[in-house]
Amino acid sequence: MLFYTLTLDIILIYDHEYYIMDERIALGFGNCIDYEILLDSSVMERLILRWGITAADIGSGRTEGPIHTIRDLTISVLGFMKSGTGGERFVSSHRIIREFSALFKKTVTVGGTALRAAIAMRKLGYTPALHLVTANQAVLERLPESVPWVCANEPGSCYPHLIIQFGAGIRVRSGDIVIETERSNRIIYNNDPDNIAMRLNPDFVGMISNARVLLISGFNAMQSGELLEERLNTLLEMMRFLPPGARVFYEDAGFHVPELNLRLREALKGHIHVFSMNEDEMQSYLGCTVPLLDPEAVHTALAELHRIIMVPILVIHTRYWALARGKGAGEYAAALRGGIAMATARLRFGDDFRAGDYRAVEQLGPDTRGEVFCERLEECMGEMVCCLPALSVEILKKTKKIGKSEAGAAGSVGLGDAFVGGFLPALIENPRRYE
Repeated sequence: MLFYTLTLDIILIYDHEYYIMDERIALGFGNCIDYEILLDSSVMERLILRWGITAADIGSGRTEGPIHTIRDLTISVLGFMKSGTGGERFVSSHRIIREFSALFKKTVTVGGTALRAAIAMRKLGYTPALHLVTANQAVLERLPESVPWVCANEPGSCYPHLIIQFGAGIRVRSGDIVIETERSNRIIYNNDPDNIAMRLNPDFVGMISNARVLLISGFNAMQSGELLEERLNTLLEMMRFLPPGARVFYEDAGFHVPELNLRLREALKGHIHVFSMNEDEMQSYLGCTVPLLDPEAVHTALAELHRIIMVPILVIHTRYWALARGKGAGEYAAALRGGIAMATARLRFGDDFRAGDYRAVEQLGPDTRGEVFCERLEECMGEMVCCLPALSVEILKKTKKIGKSEAGAAGSVGLGDAFVGGFLPALIENPRRYE
């Protein structure tokens, strides 16, 4: 059992001293190294021939069995391409990830919602406190300047995640397989012992004691219900030291063991103020495709989703709009606007966007389809929803041919993390009724 003693300026945990810090935004908990690849359809076609894959082998990307081989991974990727969806899957060995990524041109980046959000908000001058589970050289080289951090593991471990970006109009034709993607998306594959274990560093308590908002993310890779329960009990003990009025923001992700999602939500019931997700995650909860520009369909979907996930505020961010649903939803307008602007800056300029790019994006007009949708949804739902359209933007394309695929400088990788990185600073700056 954890034991805490709070003095005027020192927290004692496990007989150690931890000085309270002054950061207003605290970001946890997992992070990683990413191998980002742009899909090359000619490589996919060679893999189809090499492994004798047929159309009958391909599912939806979400539902097929475990991934134990390169063949399994290829089938999974084809399934996601066929359905046009994104998601996250567990691979039985990180050797498979390394072998598959070696077939494509790749970029090494850092991942995890907390770390990517920290990088985004640091561009605007915010200095969040950060909890890591991986602190190898590649991570340390990419940490944003002046951000205080703790890590739950010894430095040096490296278990890359495979991030596959595919654009709209990518064609794969081989044998009886004919797939053409209708929209861009991203897929995540990993086998990461650091994130599976999700150890929590008690030093983080000193970093959250003055926080006005705490991000919870990253537990989706865990495999054991008993270990998850242990980690969540530790997290709840840590959260006792959040100051009065602090908001707890949870960013969802695809759980490798789906039933652990429910266990997490049950354990954190009553502690989460804002529960956020993207369109793929929303549709996964509902078990169906939701037409994102149909106000009546989205109204019905939100009611069912809020019945499943009983939290004060639901936040959904999609390619057309972002919204908050719940009592007092209008109080989140500035935060939604900040999230949309940050994700749009990331989409338009890629990872290297600057504060000036963000400010320029803020001046863009709304996407007309999203604008009409938002007006109609708010007419249907009244004060229970605040819905803002995506911004009308042209992606800056430093276009290059990769096999038969065409890729730009930016894609859908990390857009949800960027949304969080814009939402949270705007949330703490916007005068609201917290209590």
